[in-house]
Amino acid sequence: MLFLILKGCYLSIMKVQTAFRLDEELIERIKERAKAQKRSLNNYVEYLLYKDVGDIPNESTEAALEEARLGKSLESIDDLDDLLHGL
Repeated sequence: MLFLILKGCYLSIMKVQTAFRLDEELIERIKERAKAQKRSLNNYVEYLLYKDVGDIPNESTEAALEEARLGKSLESIDDLDDLLHGL
């Protein structure tokens, strides 16, 4: 488990170790790109995967999006600064 500290709060991220079989030439090209970006191979592959599928919403977000589409539980915002200050 990895712990990150953000503004005094702890955020844990579960990491799962797994194995893949990849074409030898492909893995060498990925290693080169990772090195050029000063990333580890693992970090670069994770970065690529997040770029592709990282924006898939979870169930809670899907439900909120559906509520918004249907106009349920919507509040009007009169002052954006007040809203942001309250977060």
